[in-house]
Amino acid sequence: MYAKFFGLKQQPFSIAPDPRYLFMSERHREALAHLRYGATAGGGFVLLTGEIGAGKTTVCRCFLEHLPRRCNVAYVFNPQLTVLELLKTICGEFHVPVAHPDPAHATVKDFIDPLNEFLLRTHAIGLSNILIVDEAQMLAAEVLEQLRLLTNLETNERKLLQIILIGQPELREMLARPELEQLAQRVTARFHLPALSEADTAKYIRHRLAVAGQAELRPFDRRVRRRIHQLTRGVPRRINLLCDRALLGAYTEGKRTVDLATVERAAEEVFYKNEPEPPPLPAPRRGLLLGAGVLGGALLFGAATWLWSGRAAAPRPAPVVHAVAAAPPVPASAPAPARAPSAAAVKTGIGSPTRVEDDAWRALGAAWKADLAGNDACAAARQHELQCFRRSADLTVIRQLDRPGIVTLHDESDKPAYALLTGLGERHAVLRMGDVSQRISLVSLAKIWRGEYATLWRVPPGFTNRVDKGQKGALVDWLATGLAKAGGEAPPASPSVFDNRLQARVAAFQLAQGLKPDGLPGPTTLMQLNRVAGVDEPKLSSEPVAP
Repeated sequence: MYAKFFGLKQQPFSIAPDPRYLFMSERHREALAHLRYGATAGGGFVLLTGEIGAGKTTVCRCFLEHLPRRCNVAYVFNPQLTVLELLKTICGEFHVPVAHPDPAHATVKDFIDPLNEFLLRTHAIGLSNILIVDEAQMLAAEVLEQLRLLTNLETNERKLLQIILIGQPELREMLARPELEQLAQRVTARFHLPALSEADTAKYIRHRLAVAGQAELRPFDRRVRRRIHQLTRGVPRRINLLCDRALLGAYTEGKRTVDLATVERAAEEVFYKNEPEPPPLPAPRRGLLLGAGVLGGALLFGAATWLWSGRAAAPRPAPVVHAVAAAPPVPASAPAPARAPSAAAVKTGIGSPTRVEDDAWRALGAAWKADLAGNDACAAARQHELQCFRRSADLTVIRQLDRPGIVTLHDESDKPAYALLTGLGERHAVLRMGDVSQRISLVSLAKIWRGEYATLWRVPPGFTNRVDKGQKGALVDWLATGLAKAGGEAPPASPSVFDNRLQARVAAFQLAQGLKPDGLPGPTTLMQLNRVAGVDEPKLSSEPVAP
């Protein structure tokens, strides 16, 4: 309708998956690399998650268009199936004939036997088989368990079926359940596809306009693109919906460019009114900017004061943090007094972070069932075959490491204090302070935490701080065995050597885990290998404590 008005050959923001409009951000390319790695990793599960409309299907379509040679694919797009319906669908997708005397009384074995025969036969002639399950967060627990059992079909060298699960973020939470631990341990590659950044949102809009034939006219200026990113939260499908309606609105008003008012009206029409309202763009007026700065400073001061206070007032409606401090802040010149949490603090789940770092290490050691008494916690940890790990990290890295750790917090006086991070959800974290746990929003945490993070990890046998080319021994054997297990393969029968081939396998594993693929097995790589190999280590809770 509006295409010719804006000098376009067609409408650029259709939500139909037109391959001509394929836009691959850097994160989309990383997701695609994980799928490609998983397709050649030798079996097991590959996990791709993302919000609704983030581009999971786009990545999957691109993957299917560039499949490895000699590969069969079964695609299940309706996961609301029973176990028998799932097996019937898989056999149908692979064109596996199933014969049984009474279809009304078919059993699991009626499908598993011919499927197993098919997988063995195709493996013998050099074909691999991939099963893709879309919207996998809708799978029932018993169906997920059946999928796990399908990966038991294997030869001495590799598993015969590679399964790719694609779903919304709830899928990660499902796999964190204790009853699905066995399945989670078979995930050889996982990637969460985030929304587009503000810069990528602008590139996405320009890309679609260019494909649609845009010449010189640019209907969205920089300020409008920024607001579109805020309103859509960088989700491609939402961007399409909003931009399409905004162009239509500008067309009906005879405007060649889309202004902010048109975008706001379009957002009201295409998005639910009960969605959280994104913050409006700040007006370029000094008075308002000053007011925003004062308000932001007050919020930051309040968050820091709340965290260090040992007393709590009654909760306010919808607080950012689920308790509000009533005590006045400690002056910057005076050290924070050491005191036990008050009865009110314990009742509301608020504790006080310790000023003594060794206390935090002892609390972390308790999570590992290790006594880290003494003045040197890291030396004590080595007695338990553990090693300290410190680095500047963001929440993405901490989610990858998936283990409790010490976070260093800073109050108004900039004096450090220490709390134990024990849980990390989508919007909240759980901090352990003394004997109590406290739920805090990630926004509030960011105001008092600068990324200082420390944790423990279990070292493999023969561990040294580096592995050199040509090295042999217990560490290299452990590394080769762990990589084989991660790839669903049999462990090597003879002693291993750290050669180019093993280094390449390390790099492939790092890529699959979202790490820098340098082929050097450092602590973060070994931590991830511990997790994939099922080494018993404490994990972060994904369920925040109740406020």
